[in-house]
Amino acid sequence: SSPPSSSSSSSASSPRGSFSSSSPPGRSSSSSSSAMNPRGGRLDASKATVFVCDVQERFRDVIDGFPHCVYVSSTMMRAAGILSLPVVVTEQYPERLGATVSELQPHISEAHPAIAKKLFSMCTPEVLLRLDGMPARTQVVIMGLEAHVCVMGTTLDLLDRGMEVFVLVDGTSSQRPTDRAVALRRMEQAGVHLATSEMALFQMLGTAEAPHFKEVSKLVREPRPEPPLPLL
Repeated sequence: SSPPSSSSSSSASSPRGSFSSSSPPGRSSSSSSSAMNPRGGRLDASKATVFVCDVQERFRDVIDGFPHCVYVSSTMMRAAGILSLPVVVTEQYPERLGATVSELQPHISEAHPAIAKKLFSMCTPEVLLRLDGMPARTQVVIMGLEAHVCVMGTTLDLLDRGMEVFVLVDGTSSQRPTDRAVALRRMEQAGVHLATSEMALFQMLGTAEAPHFKEVSKLVREPRPEPPLPLL
């Protein structure tokens, strides 16, 4: 089969597989979201889990700003190891779209390998089971692709579960910039917090006196891909 195309297509011909109108497993029927939640958006390392959504080989040449998705995912996965944050990695239809990119493979835990899926959300039964086993982890920091499909689907599912969600705009993209821009706006309207990787990391550190400040600071000083992704 051919790789993902940057030309417009219907969801039925999307490289992600067939669309299902049924609700994802674990999705609440409640229409409430954090748009009506008074939480202030303050990230806490003791509450956060890192989600890396579908950063796969077949998307490498078609996603706008793909190197940024790899860079931010690598930074956050390494920071997660330093700060003892759980990491969840998924792969959309890997038989067709390939595995997680080679740059991220060394950072995937053997105890928690990448989870294959066809759902347009990371909230598969396996992921939900893992979340249920970490009740104190009420915040999710997510990055990856595509912004308007699996990233957005994941954030809406997590909001329905009462979780606080942070999307890293410097590490989240789509094939088309318009899809990315609209997805970020829609997620923000739904109650998702927009952030950058550096913003998230320093907020979780809290102070320059934090035990891991120097290690995390070294990560964020690494050269970034250019040009940067637009905010919206």
